[in-house]
Amino acid sequence: MNQNFDIQDYMTKGVERVVADSLKATLKNPRESAFLVKFSAASRNASKKRLAAKKKGEHIPPFLIASITSQCNLHCAGCYSRCNHATVDTEPVSQLTSKDWFKIFDEADALGISFILLAGGEPMLRRDIIEEAGRKPNILFPIFTNGTYMDERYFKLFDKCRNLIPIMSIEGEKTATDARRGKGIYDRLISNMDKLKKRGLLFGASVTVTTENIREVTSNRFLKSLSDRNCKAVIFVEFVPVTEDSKDLAPGDEERRYLHKEIARLRKEHPEMVYISFPGDEKTSGGCVAAGRGFFHINSQGGAEPCPFSPYSDVNVKNKSLRKAIRSPLFKALQEGGLLIDDHDGGCVLYEKRDQVEALLARESS
Repeated sequence: MNQNFDIQDYMTKGVERVVADSLKATLKNPRESAFLVKFSAASRNASKKRLAAKKKGEHIPPFLIASITSQCNLHCAGCYSRCNHATVDTEPVSQLTSKDWFKIFDEADALGISFILLAGGEPMLRRDIIEEAGRKPNILFPIFTNGTYMDERYFKLFDKCRNLIPIMSIEGEKTATDARRGKGIYDRLISNMDKLKKRGLLFGASVTVTTENIREVTSNRFLKSLSDRNCKAVIFVEFVPVTEDSKDLAPGDEERRYLHKEIARLRKEHPEMVYISFPGDEKTSGGCVAAGRGFFHINSQGGAEPCPFSPYSDVNVKNKSLRKAIRSPLFKALQEGGLLIDDHDGGCVLYEKRDQVEALLARESS
């Protein structure tokens, strides 16, 4: 890795590009453009806060992933959250309250965190928390949802609070989506997209990229079907195998090179949508940006974790501030120990080297 690589500069420029691309993508929608102009100013102010913290020797990531519930109504094939037992069918226990989350959102705003991705489980089961998020216009809240709980009340909330952006999970066309998510899910997603378009509401799509669907989900046909419905963002999430029998679905070096090339093409040829890849090419981004380098994850019970694929925690935001959670001993050990920039086969380094993460956690906790 280049020793002169500046993670703060890299992440700040990444935020600026996402905001700029979003503005381009919404030029024909006056209300969305007006909101994004205001958010762009808020994002610049947040960058100044992070830069001021950097000058004092403190690194603040611009992103946060918040899993606001452990419940979900679907059983998608290969779901990392269920395999890690973060998502279960039983009644949630010791989950953070909406008041807890609003405190976190307040702290994030004060620190200069610009994006908080709401996940789960199925986050739209927690309408109380999403309503609280709508009251923080300086932060953009993409809501990673399976789309099955979208109703008239949510449409009205999204219209009122433009910082809430539903990101619906879709695996490609009907056959691929229903095979992984359940029969009839594709049709419900398409129906939701049509309703959102009719109301002039901004939304996006999250696509889990596997060796089986990579060509389909980057095809002009599939992406045109999203664009025609006024989808403005596509987030490609590389499949991370959490069981031995699903390893063949994980993209390898060849597939990641193909995806990287296709995203570059799409950004150039189709600026009407924003394209983001996660985890992306960690080698060109100075290594993994989890564990507080670029983002970290808070689970539904308040545990601060490196990322959703690395469910290990030594700090809980129930009894620690967000600032202290960012300074977690585990995060610090991961950042300073070289594991985040360590050579690996590709994809998620923290999942691939989970034995080493567990050893670090045991050491820091002893």
